[in-house]
Amino acid sequence: MLFVLFALWIIALGLVMVDPRSSTMRWMSAIAFTGGFGALAAVLSETFIPYIQQTVPNPSISTLLYRIMGICSLISYYGLPYSFAMLALKYNAAWQKPAIRTWLPIGMLLPPIACLLFTPGYTEEMPITFPIVALWAVPYIFSGAVLIVMKMDRLPAMRRTHLFTCLALLPPILCVGVLNYVMPSFGFYRMWVYHVWILAFVVPFFVFTFFKYGFLGMRLLIERRKLDSTLRAITSGTAILNHAIKNDVGKMRLFLEKMKQHAEDTNQTELIQDIEVVMGASQHIRDMISRVHEQTQELPLRVSAVHLGDLLEEVLLPLRPYLAKIAVHSNISEESTLQLDRIQIAETLTNVLMNAIEAMPQGGELIIRTLQAKKNIVLEIKDNGLGMEKEVLKQVLEPFYTTKSGSHSNFGLGLAYCYSVMKKHGGSLELSSSPGKGTSVFLTFPGSRLQT
Repeated sequence: MLFVLFALWIIALGLVMVDPRSSTMRWMSAIAFTGGFGALAAVLSETFIPYIQQTVPNPSISTLLYRIMGICSLISYYGLPYSFAMLALKYNAAWQKPAIRTWLPIGMLLPPIACLLFTPGYTEEMPITFPIVALWAVPYIFSGAVLIVMKMDRLPAMRRTHLFTCLALLPPILCVGVLNYVMPSFGFYRMWVYHVWILAFVVPFFVFTFFKYGFLGMRLLIERRKLDSTLRAITSGTAILNHAIKNDVGKMRLFLEKMKQHAEDTNQTELIQDIEVVMGASQHIRDMISRVHEQTQELPLRVSAVHLGDLLEEVLLPLRPYLAKIAVHSNISEESTLQLDRIQIAETLTNVLMNAIEAMPQGGELIIRTLQAKKNIVLEIKDNGLGMEKEVLKQVLEPFYTTKSGSHSNFGLGLAYCYSVMKKHGGSLELSSSPGKGTSVFLTFPGSRLQT
């Protein structure tokens, strides 16, 4: 059981460290911690206490360790089903009203407190009154599992994460429910010894899904933090480069103007042409770094009430020449007035729409619609163009990554800029794509920006 103890507490610590502000992460960590207390009780019972009794025959120490073992066991038996139920409520909160979110967690504390107060005390042979505890613990576990499975995510990245969350979390929890509560209620005790076999399969699968696909949104969070730090580094770097190059190019042009004037005064035609070539090159360098800086600089938000439908009409108007062969279908909710930076969101929409148009060189369909995801407003821009391979899709948000290698004016900053703008608004940008089937871009705005 020592393996179970370390495995559970390492997982619990890792979950807290990944995102301590997330309530789902905290409750998931609580599940692992409470499970670990059960493993600690087993280690004390089977290994540590017998060793102390043989080497240090002191009854008071044995009594203290026995009490610690009892507390650990009770924390596990009572804490694990409650923690799992709380995780399910936080993970699938779409159906809950404010009153439910406030009072249900408090009400669900009553059965474990009543069992602690009114059922027989802990003994090593019978740590809890299994038939009575199972009356609430089993419904907590199985209802929580149903709630987690029933969560509906419209965003493709979150649907994939949800699938692997279910695969990594539900089988071991349901096994614990059966082994710890159901079977002991029918007289089959000490079934917890099989937990080590469950974790032997679960831990490798958990680690694999964490790094490969994500778990409770963790991988998405790590990827976004990595992208955020990259964007900050690029923003600082381009600001320094822009300042330094502008100064040096300014000096170059000053002396080139003097040289050109001297060449004109002395009628050196060939020298004038050479100087103009150098001046053109210097201006090109200055323009290029300025364009990169414009797409990476940190601009403050200047928010105002913006209706997404009206803004889309404004953005689509100058794009009409590119839409001759493309059928545009728009379905924007009337309740889509948000507090946004009009200019930056307009630039974001232009970038996304131009990508969609360029993905349909022979024409096609462009669908623009709003969706509800929990309390958030999601704007989906979907084309039926060329689509992208999975490897390309993983990299399109990275700064300076571009599939438009033939374009000298494209720096691969369009989607990185869009991501940065959505991040500053407290939202997110996600993509879903399949080769030959097209691409969907999901711009998620937090419900707090909704104009009431």
